[in-house]
Amino acid sequence: MARKVIHSDNAPQAIGPYSQAIQVEAGKMTFLSGQIPLNPKTMEMVQGDVVAQAEQVMQNLKEVLAASGLDFSHVVRCTIFLTDLGDFGKVNEVYGRHFPSAPPARATVQVAALPRGAKVEIDAIAVS
Repeated sequence: MARKVIHSDNAPQAIGPYSQAIQVEAGKMTFLSGQIPLNPKTMEMVQGDVVAQAEQVMQNLKEVLAASGLDFSHVVRCTIFLTDLGDFGKVNEVYGRHFPSAPPARATVQVAALPRGAKVEIDAIAVS
């Protein structure tokens, strides 16, 4: 997959691990539903703070990508939903470890609530 990072000096710089835009040639697109921090074996919420929750969310996304024959390098777009934007930095740190170079385009929004009392949910779009 040809994946090109798009950058303009005439638009604000990224303030986290994301790119202003990602351009890809037409290919197979995989749309990942939002993942919350559920342990897939027990279907219970993971215990701990937003960092522990973000780690589980990223693991869940990794497993869905793998089931599609993909990995994080194929992700071109994510949305992060937080119940508290004060957790932005902590979640950014966890998220960024999975995208060490050319991170996907992204939006982060605060929401009133998430399923099962989760503090974070992330969805993704991947292209192969």
